[in-house]
Amino acid sequence: MRLTASPCTPEPGRLTEGPVWDTALRELLWVDITAGLIHRAALVAREDESGVPDLGPTATLRLDRPVGAVTPCASGALLAAAGTAFLRVDDTGAYTEVAAPAMADDGTPRRMNDAACDPGGRLLAGTMALDGTTPGAGALYRLDPDGTVTTLLDGVGISNGLGWSPDGRLLYYADSATRRVDVLDYDPAEGAVSHRRPFADMGGDGVPDGLAVDTAGRVWVAVWGAGEVRAYTPDGVLYAVVAVPASQVSSCAFAGPDLDVLVITTAAEGLSPERLAAEPEAGRLFACRPGATGLPVPPFADHPVPGPPPADQGTPLRR
Repeated sequence: MRLTASPCTPEPGRLTEGPVWDTALRELLWVDITAGLIHRAALVAREDESGVPDLGPTATLRLDRPVGAVTPCASGALLAAAGTAFLRVDDTGAYTEVAAPAMADDGTPRRMNDAACDPGGRLLAGTMALDGTTPGAGALYRLDPDGTVTTLLDGVGISNGLGWSPDGRLLYYADSATRRVDVLDYDPAEGAVSHRRPFADMGGDGVPDGLAVDTAGRVWVAVWGAGEVRAYTPDGVLYAVVAVPASQVSSCAFAGPDLDVLVITTAAEGLSPERLAAEPEAGRLFACRPGATGLPVPPFADHPVPGPPPADQGTPLRR
């Protein structure tokens, strides 16, 4: 099956990533990593008759550091994996640091990259070298609601997409440096991983980035450099391809009240002027109806915190 995604209204970003549907507010969240931006948008109708929703921007928050990923919290705040720490962000853009993983003191600058909540409301988040080229500089961490940080994997190249099978017992994981998506056994009670093995190899045709899982257990993988999202059956067989008119496809997520809209992020960063001229939609978000329904993403299982975080950090931008 081959599909084509339609461009959405929000202005293109540098390195848009990490889309996630906020079920409580019925809005899409995503980030522009190197710009330090957290965006929100609502699904709105298009003027054409395609039946594919558009996105209407509602708010943007600016942080003072790269923001690799963001997710809603049960308390109503946001949790951002930003810089080298986890931040609790309120709706004005003010933030406080929740925790920070202990990273190797080897002189290699690092930053947070992709992250996602597991079925129990714990956050898994990965890191990478700031230059994107230092082998084995990344890791995968788990942040528990009490602020405890546990290292699940180390020696990672570029920690990227995360998603769970419908029963929560399998974790799909992309270390982009390996050019493949792996699958690991996952203990939903403890948040522990084991038995890592290959799931889907991109070969020489693109690099796996962010991913999402549908209710049938199919894994939808954004393929950086290939201009497409590829969906694989639980057996690792190619099921569908979504064509995107931008080569650097960075992530995807199921959105909407019925989780039946696939939203796709892309990037413009690193493209030459010639490539940008050939890809005028690079950095934009896209959407399609893939004929599949996504799994709901649980919020981070924190608890309401009395009073707002300090108001002198972060800068809100309102549209």
